[in-house]
Amino acid sequence: MAAEDTETVSIGGHRLRLTNLDKVLYPETGTTKADVIAYYSAIADVMIPHVRDRIATRKRWVHGVGTPEHPGQVFFQKNLDPASTPDWVVQSTVTHKTSTNSYPLVNDEATLIWLAQIASLEIHVPQWRVGKGGERRNPDRLVLDLDPGDGVTLADCAEVARWAKAILDDMGLDPMPVTSGSKGIHLYAALDGSQTSDQVSAVAHELARALEADHPDLVVSDMKKTLRVGKVLVDWSQNNGAKTTIAPYSLRGRFHPTVAAPRTWRELASKDLRHLDYTEVLQRVKRRGDPLADLSAGSASAAGSVGAAAGGDRLTTYRSMRDAEKTPEPVPLEVSPDAADGRSFVIQEHHARRLHWDFRLQHDGVLVSWALPKGPPTDPKQNHLAVHVEDHPLEYGTFAGDIPHGEYGAGHVDIWDHGEYELEKWRDDEVIATLHGQPDGGLGGEPRKFALIATKQGGDEKNWLIHLMKDAATPPANTGSRGRKKDAAPAGRKTAATGGTPAGEPITGKPVSPMLATLGSPGEIHDEDDWAFEMKWDGIRAIAEIRGGVLRLTTRNGNDVTRTYPDLGGLVDIADGHDLVLDGEIVTLTRQGRPDFGLLQTRMGLTRPAEVEAAAKRAPAHYMVFDILERDGDDLRKQPYDDRRMALREAVRPPKSDPVQVPPAFDGDLAHAVASSKELGLEGVVAKLRDSTYSTGRRSRSWIKIKHHRTQEVVIGGWTPGNGRRANTIGALLLGIPDGDGLRYVGKVGTGFTDTMLDDLTAKLGAHERKTSPLDGVPSADARGAHWVRPEYVGEVEFAEWTGTDRLRQPSWRGLRPDKRVDQVVREG
Repeated sequence: MAAEDTETVSIGGHRLRLTNLDKVLYPETGTTKADVIAYYSAIADVMIPHVRDRIATRKRWVHGVGTPEHPGQVFFQKNLDPASTPDWVVQSTVTHKTSTNSYPLVNDEATLIWLAQIASLEIHVPQWRVGKGGERRNPDRLVLDLDPGDGVTLADCAEVARWAKAILDDMGLDPMPVTSGSKGIHLYAALDGSQTSDQVSAVAHELARALEADHPDLVVSDMKKTLRVGKVLVDWSQNNGAKTTIAPYSLRGRFHPTVAAPRTWRELASKDLRHLDYTEVLQRVKRRGDPLADLSAGSASAAGSVGAAAGGDRLTTYRSMRDAEKTPEPVPLEVSPDAADGRSFVIQEHHARRLHWDFRLQHDGVLVSWALPKGPPTDPKQNHLAVHVEDHPLEYGTFAGDIPHGEYGAGHVDIWDHGEYELEKWRDDEVIATLHGQPDGGLGGEPRKFALIATKQGGDEKNWLIHLMKDAATPPANTGSRGRKKDAAPAGRKTAATGGTPAGEPITGKPVSPMLATLGSPGEIHDEDDWAFEMKWDGIRAIAEIRGGVLRLTTRNGNDVTRTYPDLGGLVDIADGHDLVLDGEIVTLTRQGRPDFGLLQTRMGLTRPAEVEAAAKRAPAHYMVFDILERDGDDLRKQPYDDRRMALREAVRPPKSDPVQVPPAFDGDLAHAVASSKELGLEGVVAKLRDSTYSTGRRSRSWIKIKHHRTQEVVIGGWTPGNGRRANTIGALLLGIPDGDGLRYVGKVGTGFTDTMLDDLTAKLGAHERKTSPLDGVPSADARGAHWVRPEYVGEVEFAEWTGTDRLRQPSWRGLRPDKRVDQVVREG
């Protein structure tokens, strides 16, 4: 900006009069108001994401910061002056104990420049944002202020920052440093917004105490000034909902124009570490970008995401293209608020001016849509064009019929296939999902994994491609039946795959893949009378087939474990001469009758008769049956849940003391089911729609699992050596989850191991070492000293929550899962 004394500018459509541009605000360096305004204008793009939707308190130096001999007067300002505040400044009203104040939200460059114009050199914001309705949301970041006492250097603060980083890393957080521009260092870590300010403050306080306990010579967590001489105060209190922190990239009201500058961990290790002034910060951002960008990425507005509308709700564009009085298509007035988390899909064959297929995935309460001129690809080697079009309402998922001539998309529409999908990735430029269609649908009745990737071919942002991902277990799609449906076999028909087996012959053929539940919460259960609630058992999912007096037990990934659990052979007697296919969970119980997954670990993978017999005596197996899929060749999977439960109770009637049991279901009483589950020490409950059918091999929202403690299956990609007692063995496992064609790093786990587990893991992993990491996105600090292994072992951890950067927080090891394949691991929740 020009440095005349007065100037009127237009910023984002807002006119703003800038005055006294020649006034010197930093006498020591000669920095003028024009320089300050120019800085805030240049830094706006990287600063605003960190302050957007956060109430801003301001420190104003109307006459400048002064000199050491004659310091300038500072005005601390909360409430906006209605007389002098432009009407375009977005405001938020907050009621305090003694007052109600109106604060600005620094959501655009114009507001930022206006604050600079009135000499608001410092901008302070809380760790929480204001919601769409003006409410205060939970914090989306944690902050630690490392404040040096007398005699302590910035290098000492950096040392404490590294100690704090180690703890935060173990918590699954990803701390990012900011030199405050004043004395010390701020550490930020993104949160997912699931905890209140009080809860986050409590965690930060405990973290500060832990640092003080480990390093009493340099760290103090108590605010008393008398205790801070020669030490670094780990100030945890700025996580309090009533407090604010200097905003990243804000100027400071020091005698030199320093800035709260985001830094890298490499910089913090430099012996030349110092605070930066605004000119240096601008040069760094121009050269390197924003080191703190990931902090606000998870909290950014969804306005730029796939399918988001530029204004109004996500159906604004859809409605603008249709007249409800002229087309039979659904034209709802609003987006359904209750369907944001569904996973339905539909592919429609659309005989418009040009034949194409409409590919639609439910996401955020709408059907995000692409038009496929050549239909879904049937060969992984051949990609097809996918044109991203306007979001459609969920009601469109059942639409079939004729769109009248003269209306948008005129022509005949048929449903080519529909069902539910498993989501692997949803990003602004990439979506990966496995579709489970109908047995007689156009996808051929087999799961199909598709990747949709934005290519912007020809400079058009709507141009994507759709790719059929390779899956050796999946046969080619029904390439010859676009627009036609195959004849479906009626429910209950005996086929070669479901018929009986002559007595005594081993059971062969592909085992049944179990139906899978989706992780959810009690809030998703709207009408309890429509649901049944079963206990969630902490064990191994297993399908039991009894045919011709022969038993076969198979796990979710198809492994035959019949020999591992001979103590479940009584299933043949319980079948009483009938052929049955049952679904249930293999568990081991404590003396108190509670499932013990650690005890079950001692049974897994054993095949030698002597070992199996000894283990069965120590930890007898039990089979908790909760579904029946077939009886004497009659396929029951298309029958509703209530009918299958009745058939199960008729078919399986074991004595009370038998290791095979049919646990009761709680009809229409979630609270009672949850209370019983906790009382019994179980993992949670599974809510099942009473009119739902059994979807073989599919993860469905007709079954919702509600856990007391969160668990996650993970893939082991490496390990780091331990210290102290564990110096010669594993200290922590480095974990990943399948993401597209690779494994995405989700953190490390160093607790929950027994000595036996460590010995077993050391032996197993030692035989599978490799030179390079199989995990994507491992921070250098976590990778230091790591031993990498081939990603062939699946395990399970218990954890507190997912962090804002998609890492496991406070994971604890539960054990290996030999019943699971790597490709079956999905992110829970």
